[in-house]
Amino acid sequence: MRDFIIVTDSACDLSNDIAKSLDLEVLPLKVVIEGVEYPDYLDHRSMSPEDFYSRVRKGMMPSTAQVNVQEYLDVCEKLIKAQKDILILTFSSALSGTYNSARLAVEQLQETYPTFKIMLVDTLAASLGEGLIVYKAGQMRKQGYSIEQVRDEVEKTKLNVAHWFTVSDINHLKRGGRISSTAAVVANLLNINPILHVSDEGKLIARTKVIGRKKALHALFNKMKETYNPLLHKTVFISHGDDLDAANMLKNMILDELDCDVELINFIGPVIGAHSGPNTIALFFYATSR
Repeated sequence: MRDFIIVTDSACDLSNDIAKSLDLEVLPLKVVIEGVEYPDYLDHRSMSPEDFYSRVRKGMMPSTAQVNVQEYLDVCEKLIKAQKDILILTFSSALSGTYNSARLAVEQLQETYPTFKIMLVDTLAASLGEGLIVYKAGQMRKQGYSIEQVRDEVEKTKLNVAHWFTVSDINHLKRGGRISSTAAVVANLLNINPILHVSDEGKLIARTKVIGRKKALHALFNKMKETYNPLLHKTVFISHGDDLDAANMLKNMILDELDCDVELINFIGPVIGAHSGPNTIALFFYATSR
């Protein structure tokens, strides 16, 4: 039986150390700032997260670009030449065209290399929600599970990965068409912090609003208390838009009350951060449902 490699994309927001430890192939999406394209490598060789958020705070408006078909073909053909089967786990198809690029590449690869297993899963997830799915899959691979077993487990449990987050500058959501201009003005005047999540369809959905930053962090924690399912997986991830203090505050709330392991606190990468903005705080865990 051939070994297989998990291929994912940089929207997973995993640390470079974790990606290396799990033997992941990570394709970078891109961020464009003032006409310059920066590939979003997990080791931040193109731009550090601190530099990215500094630029955004100064008013620079980034845009993003998906992984293209040729990039998938190049990476996958390299792995096939190394006699590896391939499991591709992608950023939500509802938020990026990256999944469709992977789908087109897989169709072509399956015709060209019919004896290799080349499988594709739309995680319907984003940031460290996607990362948590990839992390569990990578652990299973290292434990000796087959490519089919890992794929089936991802499909079975991906909708149990809850994504809850809050933003402090609502204008980034307005720019992305997530809320209206009027709602943004009101929210900024009243210090309203929206609480959002990623739905079963992989879409970004606003769920409720609270006034003030501390109440927003407590709201994220309360969502976890309501739905957390340690029988599925005890690993918890937290990501932040250059606000480590708030991320640690949320971590302490969780560890004080719940039986779980906060395995990773990491930056929200520039691909997600271009749409969520600085100071976003996001919480990811396995739940009874999203």
